[in-house]
Amino acid sequence: MAERKVLNKYYPPDFDPAKIPKLKLPKDRQHVVRLMAPFNMRCKTCGEYIYKGRKFNARKETVQNEVYLGLPIFRFYIKCTRCLAEITFKTDPKNTDYTMEHGAMRNFQAEKLLEEEKRMQKEREEEELNNPLKVLENRTKDSKLEMEVLENLQEMKELNQHQASVDFEAMLKQYKELEEEQRRKEQEEDEQEMKAMLEQAQNRRLLVDSNSDEELAKSRPNPVAQTKPTDILQEIPQPQSKKRRMESWERSVGKLSTKAQLAGLVALRKQKPDPALDNGMGNNRTSN
Repeated sequence: MAERKVLNKYYPPDFDPAKIPKLKLPKDRQHVVRLMAPFNMRCKTCGEYIYKGRKFNARKETVQNEVYLGLPIFRFYIKCTRCLAEITFKTDPKNTDYTMEHGAMRNFQAEKLLEEEKRMQKEREEEELNNPLKVLENRTKDSKLEMEVLENLQEMKELNQHQASVDFEAMLKQYKELEEEQRRKEQEEDEQEMKAMLEQAQNRRLLVDSNSDEELAKSRPNPVAQTKPTDILQEIPQPQSKKRRMESWERSVGKLSTKAQLAGLVALRKQKPDPALDNGMGNNRTSN
């Protein structure tokens, strides 16, 4: 079973590793690596907090022209878990830590700042032991810094005194009075507007009622003047040709408008007695 898992490879006797061609890859090429966030950070784009130890699929590259004691410095690219904004940080072999570069800001740096302050104090003491001029320079810097701090404190005291002389209660009371007066004016204006709107609505209603009464009076029929069914025939306009024909007829014959004139034109036909009926009547009389 051990022969199935062979770890050693066979190399022929004429094998020369120098003859293997080397790939010409760029020096700043990137690799995909799996890493954890080295410190707590907050995204500058969306404000998302990324805690220390969170895992990411990051891109890794070698920083060009940056070396510390022969050790290369690497840069890592990750993406925010919320907005997918790019965040970059790189290694810091000098302090055995990582430095934030772009896309986020580091949180909880109090311990690191304290360590840096201690380191700077130690370097300063070492410089002062060997160089007396450095002691004088440091003293002048400290005196200037102390004077600036005192001036800032004096300005803050004056500002506090100026603010202390102001009566905040009176200011608040005056502000409340102005606010109440403004509110009262607004209520009065609202009431006036409501009254004006009600008056307009009442006037409009009266106008509408008066107009409706007039329309009803006009639409009612006149009880005195009774219309005839034949009046509609007189209202129908006659065509022009018919009017001309009537005018010519009236000129030639005369206007027949009265019943007497119309009766003169009509002659009643006299009925002749029927001989059969007369014979029948005579027979009836003789029989009786």
